[in-house]
Amino acid sequence: MRDVAVVGFAQRQMPDFDGSPTCVEMLVPILAEIYEQTGWTRRDVGFWCSGSSDYLAGRSFSFVQAVDAIGVTPPVNESHVEMDLAWAMYEAWIKIQTGEVDTAVVYAFGKSSAGVLRRTLALQLDPYTMTPLWPDTVSLAGLQARAGIDAGLWDERAMAEVANRSLTDAEKNDYSIRKGGSSVEELLARPMYADPLRKHDCSPVTDGAAAIVLAAGDKAYEVRDKPAWISGLSHFVDSPSIGNRDLTRSPSAANAAAKVDLNGVEVAELHAPFSHQELILRRELGLGDDVRINPSGGALTSNPMFSGGGIRIGETAQRIWSGEVAKGVAHATSGAALQQNLLCVLESSTGKDA
Repeated sequence: MRDVAVVGFAQRQMPDFDGSPTCVEMLVPILAEIYEQTGWTRRDVGFWCSGSSDYLAGRSFSFVQAVDAIGVTPPVNESHVEMDLAWAMYEAWIKIQTGEVDTAVVYAFGKSSAGVLRRTLALQLDPYTMTPLWPDTVSLAGLQARAGIDAGLWDERAMAEVANRSLTDAEKNDYSIRKGGSSVEELLARPMYADPLRKHDCSPVTDGAAAIVLAAGDKAYEVRDKPAWISGLSHFVDSPSIGNRDLTRSPSAANAAAKVDLNGVEVAELHAPFSHQELILRRELGLGDDVRINPSGGALTSNPMFSGGGIRIGETAQRIWSGEVAKGVAHATSGAALQQNLLCVLESSTGKDA
């Protein structure tokens, strides 16, 4: 297996509003930023992979338009996934493992404000029994949260504590849409949004884009003195049928955790779009109290569709680059109620360095 590292990361997030930039307008400054970080030009990139959704954009092959942000002459080696940025990064990592390329840029974008996002996501569900009911993501998360409360696994205070910590940490994050200033008691006094969820328990609808740069071996050291090396990468999926799952658990997250080494992890960026989902993930991943969770503020403070999971990888990598931590884990999810889960373990050194 080749040693591959995250050596670049850029993001742009914004709340939904009329007249927000097109996908190309969001991507051009992001790609310019990663060129500046790496010192590369587009000719130095061996492979490109993007993540987005035609359903969200409302047209077929919408990702082709985004290639305008790269430039089409000369032609590029390019691919696409109808998934989050984290899964695009997984494809690029495999491409590098084949030996065909040494470098890759992955990017993702989503303009959630262009349609009714939480209803559109019903298309991810079982097409025979669930999609015809058109349940929105918040309602499904409310069912999940209620199941955990009724089972005695968490309560509304535990959920508010997660939200309060996220909002407080977001004060240091320029990209967060929601920021701190509240207490747990004040959050609990707020009205219900989708019982037992309050608005701060749900990630905000967010437009945005992000990009991650990968490099293998010595190429990584050409960009960073301390690259964030990928020491573990795994993802699993559960049934799309809500009725076939115990919503208080996430077997796919537990399976992914069993395939990577989480010993010594100092920080975990968990892609938990709802407060109670962080509690599920902490249990399934077996994270101790000494692991710092979502120092960026996490998805509860901003969650651009199709880049929110990859942003967790970028946020973790930045802490490796700075020397703040030596090992961290980033998590991405897709589908309803933690249906699909990906884990990426990042370290400041490779096994060869140890």
